[in-house]
Amino acid sequence: MTAVLRWVVLGLGVVPVAGTALSFSRSPHWSVRMWDFPRLQLAVVAALSGAAYGMFFFDGHALEWLFVAALVVCLVYQGRKVFPYTPLARVQVQRSTRPKNDRTCFRLLISNVLMENEEHERLAQVVRDAKPDIALLVEVNDRWARALEPLAAEFPHVIRHPQENYYGLLLLSRFPLVGPRVDFLVQDDIPSVHTGFELPDGTVVLLHGLHPRPPEPVRDQDSTPRDAELVVVGRAIGESDEEPTVVAGDLNDVAWSRSSELFLRLSALLDPRVGRGLYNSYNAKNFLFRYPLDHVFHSGHFRLVSLERLPYVGSDHFPMLVELSYEPEAVRRQQPMPERPEDTEVAEEMLEEQAEAAATGDDRPGRE
Repeated sequence: MTAVLRWVVLGLGVVPVAGTALSFSRSPHWSVRMWDFPRLQLAVVAALSGAAYGMFFFDGHALEWLFVAALVVCLVYQGRKVFPYTPLARVQVQRSTRPKNDRTCFRLLISNVLMENEEHERLAQVVRDAKPDIALLVEVNDRWARALEPLAAEFPHVIRHPQENYYGLLLLSRFPLVGPRVDFLVQDDIPSVHTGFELPDGTVVLLHGLHPRPPEPVRDQDSTPRDAELVVVGRAIGESDEEPTVVAGDLNDVAWSRSSELFLRLSALLDPRVGRGLYNSYNAKNFLFRYPLDHVFHSGHFRLVSLERLPYVGSDHFPMLVELSYEPEAVRRQQPMPERPEDTEVAEEMLEEQAEAAATGDDRPGRE
């Protein structure tokens, strides 16, 4: 029994070490990119297996020292990746101290509704209770669009683009929209919404609503199109005239991945979760494997009023709600992630990989 337990502990320890090593690869294959997600879980398994082996089985052999050292390196590395999203880290977005001003504040709700989810009224009630000024809903098909018509009637400005492939969307706004459009930035079946919205004080804020295709094993899909879409949007924002900007949606990526960090450096946007918590939004149906996949990033023109994860709505994602205060002077006080010399080269490589994959059809799921 002791020998069996020893091998079990060794096997558990190999998982975080191997996963950590694979995560350094730039390969877009799902079997590599999947290790970007469970960094907290890998750190916990590394800590537990290392502690168990050290307490019960360690005899001081050289290979044992190597095993324990590898687990320590894994724990430190994974901990460093997740640390910015804990309350112990310094916040990136300052808390607004102004009295709440309905002319310069707005509430934004995002939710992946899960296309086959039939709890339409449950979601509608959560939206009503949250009282957002703007709601971005993804995975909306015709059935969802029809079911949410009573809710849409409460918002004077609506963009509907339902689809039956898990990538339809619905944007509801109490504010006037400026130049709204639905684009297909990387793939002709993956829409994204881009619009300005006008705050009551006249300020126009740019909103990019995204839901790129994820890397996943069931249909043998890699991360190439997702990464390329993030690069396209990130570069466009970074090259703009520093207008107040918000990017929101289910990005099918975690905040600490290489592609998300590259996006934040290219766009010079901020993440209000930094220094506050993980705010895991997926998987709502699995407590052990939850990750922050639903994001709201914004330019330095805003300070944070509130950020919260909303109640369960029958989907595999929890809705997220953020309230921001437009305070343009905050740009001087809130610093984005600094760009790296290699960012341009890495971004070009991602776009070239997508172009090559699109030319051969390899950017599409292998099995429907």
